[in-house]
Amino acid sequence: MPDVQALVNEFLFKLKNGEILKIEGSHATARQTAILLRSVISQQRIPHTHQAAALIDAVKAVGEQLVAANPVELAVGNIVRRVLHIIREEDLSLTTVAMAGLNVSPVSDDEGETDQDDHPVLSAAAVAAASRNTLRPPSLQTLLEDLPDSTAIPHTSSSGGDSDGKSKSADKSTRSRKLKHDVIEALNELIGDIDTCHEQIAEQAVEHIHQNEVILTLGSSRTVLEFLCAAKEKKRSFRVFIAEGAPRYQGHLLAKELVARGLQTTLITDSAVFAMISRVNMVIVGAHAVMANGGVIAPVGLNMVALAAQRHAVPFVVLAGSHKLCPLYPHNPEVLLNELRSPSELLDFGEFSDCMDFGSGTGSPLLHVVNPTFDYVPPKLVSLFITDTGGHNPSYVYRLIADYYSNDDLVLQRKPAPTN
Repeated sequence: MPDVQALVNEFLFKLKNGEILKIEGSHATARQTAILLRSVISQQRIPHTHQAAALIDAVKAVGEQLVAANPVELAVGNIVRRVLHIIREEDLSLTTVAMAGLNVSPVSDDEGETDQDDHPVLSAAAVAAASRNTLRPPSLQTLLEDLPDSTAIPHTSSSGGDSDGKSKSADKSTRSRKLKHDVIEALNELIGDIDTCHEQIAEQAVEHIHQNEVILTLGSSRTVLEFLCAAKEKKRSFRVFIAEGAPRYQGHLLAKELVARGLQTTLITDSAVFAMISRVNMVIVGAHAVMANGGVIAPVGLNMVALAAQRHAVPFVVLAGSHKLCPLYPHNPEVLLNELRSPSELLDFGEFSDCMDFGSGTGSPLLHVVNPTFDYVPPKLVSLFITDTGGHNPSYVYRLIADYYSNDDLVLQRKPAPTN
């Protein structure tokens, strides 16, 4: 089994260099983050008591490094917080079962092992889902551990004090194994959800794209590509306008993909959006991240498109997997809304070398080049979000986020250890 720290260091290197985001996008970043944290949890040795706290500390320790490596890639922090939420819910489930006096069957490699009592064994995930919206006291596990022996979970052994001590130790060991097992199972489900988010979103295309409509998008997004192609496969006939997305011109790539799949496509310049928007029935775009207030961090140029859509009363629809829902607000200090790319994408330094004159005496160049990567689209300009869980209004985003994250995990920094 590979060393976890080596895996963490390799992933940190990729994040710092922006390899995953630039080449594969936020989807791949989220998936690889979840896989890495699954490895961290799998190899983490946890004590007999406060198992959830130990797992949370381990995940936060790695999560801090990952977020600091590339703060603008919000999907990393989203997945870290999702994993922390999973740990808390699975721990709550096991605690709820134990408090109810039910016997939780241990996870064993022995295939012939059978249940030894008649009590039903509740799934941790099922209990977590049932109690998702209930108050979750953080000290419940501590209360359980402090229960007197007369109210503790019944043991099958009755051979005296030594046996009772061994039985209690075995129960704690079993519970820690059960917690790790359930967390890893839930993480496998999360990774599966990330893998299928494009398909889940694309299945809704036929409900939103109708016959003979004109759709406008900007740049290139795999989610938008699959969404449009899914509507085409359902025999919808429509035309797509693509703003090229300067200076990277990702729209050229999307145009080639759509034409290859038989869609009628028109490529336009970004500056032509206002001129063409009156012919459009709907704007459909992807997103880099969706903030807690319903605002969108998206490729540069999309705020201009959103303003044009609002001016002409054209619906502005954003496609985003649930891994892009961020529990933070744009004004939070943990959020880095933008990053500047190389000026070489905008101009040739050879042709503009005479403008870069350092001989003015101040030592400052005469020409400055600003090349931002992202735009911020406020929620008032968004008509609808389509996620892998369905369509939602911007005002409902906070409710989705409440299902995926815990308030205790919004700030990933660990609490410093108390000093004597």
